[in-house]
Amino acid sequence: MILVYVDEPSELTQQALAFAGGLGGPLHAFAAGVAVPVEGVETLYVAEGDAFASYAPAAIAQAIVELVERLSPAAVVAAGTERGNEVLAHVAAKLDLPFSANCVAATAGDPFLVTRVRWGGSLLEEAHLHGPVKLLTVQPHVVAAEERTGKPAIAAFTPVLSDPDRLVRVAERVAAAAGGVSLADAKVVVSCGRGAGSPEGFGIIEELAGLLGGAVGCSRAVTMAGWRPHTDQVGQTGTKIAPDIYVACGISGATQHMAGCKGAKAILAVNTDPEAPILASADYAVIGDLHEVVPAISAEIRKAQAQKAGRG
Repeated sequence: MILVYVDEPSELTQQALAFAGGLGGPLHAFAAGVAVPVEGVETLYVAEGDAFASYAPAAIAQAIVELVERLSPAAVVAAGTERGNEVLAHVAAKLDLPFSANCVAATAGDPFLVTRVRWGGSLLEEAHLHGPVKLLTVQPHVVAAEERTGKPAIAAFTPVLSDPDRLVRVAERVAAAAGGVSLADAKVVVSCGRGAGSPEGFGIIEELAGLLGGAVGCSRAVTMAGWRPHTDQVGQTGTKIAPDIYVACGISGATQHMAGCKGAKAILAVNTDPEAPILASADYAVIGDLHEVVPAISAEIRKAQAQKAGRG
């Protein structure tokens, strides 16, 4: 059997389930605190107790360890999110087992043959994953989600936790200051790098994103400069996105940034440098100053919207 850790009912969870389904054997799932809506698995195991009222990685990992000892799954799979990677790292430490993160493919066996993303997406590594239970996470947006049907049986249990398991937990959640479309879920993302010139330079980026009904992103250099919050960062150490179109303005295209946007269906790059690395991955490119190009794009969109409204 294969056990899948489901943190929330998201597209990444569906991708992890699709990946796990390809490993063979019955599919089961685990959730902490509440029964996350999930279909296409035989049983959903739900850990109960006050420790699971909020995110507590060590407590969640201990619950998975109890299930592993009870069920002896061939593998434990999770989405390659910050939480998925953190929880399975704890599981690996508790069980003294190897852990393979950010996998894009796996062939079941003893050992598993896995292919995983390394060096910020600049290369793929093939490796053998040993151990009585294989622990792995799935690289976001590389495995297509599949429609799954069939309600699972619900099996609640209360794990035995130690004080250290309860030590680290989320105590408070603070909503983002800006509303609008979530960066991770947006169908259109408009990003800018140091080419913005200043925090105020993002005004034209926000305007274009608003016209397209999209979200604003940025590069790591921008967050390090304090121009935008870390929640806006696209990249290996930021948010991994998969929009229908990604508009990258004044972004050179470092490996770490491209690891975060490689799931985009199309990339439009606006850059003054015709040799910028991002152009090798772009589907469309405009060589020019973003401070001239972006307002021009916005003006054309407003004109088209006005014409459409006039015809209506």
